[in-house]
Amino acid sequence: MINPAFSSGLATVLQRYVGMKRALGRQFDSATHALQSMDRLLTKEGYPDLNGSAFDAWCRTQEHMASGVRRVRMLELHAFCVYRRRTEPECFLPDPTSFPPYHQRLRPHIFTESEVARLMEAASRLKGNPAAPLRPELTRLAIMLLFTTGMRRGELLNLTEGDYDRREATLHVRATKFYKSRLLPIHEGISNEIEKYLSIRAKRKLPSSPDTPLIWNATRGGRAYTGTGISCCIKPLLHQCGIKTASGLTPRIHDFRHSFAVNALLRWYRSGADVDAKLPLLATYLGHGSALSTHHYLHFIEPIRAAASERFARRYGSLIVPPVSTKKGSLR
Repeated sequence: MINPAFSSGLATVLQRYVGMKRALGRQFDSATHALQSMDRLLTKEGYPDLNGSAFDAWCRTQEHMASGVRRVRMLELHAFCVYRRRTEPECFLPDPTSFPPYHQRLRPHIFTESEVARLMEAASRLKGNPAAPLRPELTRLAIMLLFTTGMRRGELLNLTEGDYDRREATLHVRATKFYKSRLLPIHEGISNEIEKYLSIRAKRKLPSSPDTPLIWNATRGGRAYTGTGISCCIKPLLHQCGIKTASGLTPRIHDFRHSFAVNALLRWYRSGADVDAKLPLLATYLGHGSALSTHHYLHFIEPIRAAASERFARRYGSLIVPPVSTKKGSLR
């Protein structure tokens, strides 16, 4: 990876900071762009260091952006200043309370098994055409893999035929976010679905090799679908099946990833598994660096709330003694 260019008086420490972040597995591109814009301002305006005036001047150059984007970029500079303070205790540190406020994150739609079954049935009824000869089979497989593995959309589209191992029943997700590769064990039913899909491809004499994209697109010279392309295959089915978020919007493709994590949690509660011990396994399966990142996907929906309450009642319910009434209208 090419080292980013910096030219101000902070160039050395900026290079060291970005190098450290990338060594920890982060691509760090967006943050680097924010740091480079600050570096250019220091150079252009002749600031010898990053101080309050320089930071305010840089913030004014960001005013054309949405407030949420500005906040993220300001926080990246704040993190850099915190890093500097480890060796330069007197250096400038911006006050995050002056940054634009947090926006409320979109609440994901948690797909149920019955909703996914309806989507897959609707996908099977799609019609192929010369531009998309495998549209029904491909869309059905994409929905199944997104829901049962929780992989990111980009990870799905980067899969090749060679990444699927029938004998081991695994999918090899290569060099994805944080430069991490991982093997995903899959259920026998998923393997059967992939085998069926590959068999249809072979019968129609469509391209097939270890390097051929699994989610193959006839209109792109045999390359994989784009993120927009696969979304255009799935989103009409969401409308057709009447699946909407609580606010009435169309669910996002990324909501399948949230759904995978929540449904895994629900299965563990219902089966009596040690959820705390299972979370690191879920983090690994999702490709996270730690279980902390996985908590973003664990939503306390009603079925989980009920399952957790039932578990608590089974284990500790006998310890809770309701108050006994001594006379009408009073408690002892």
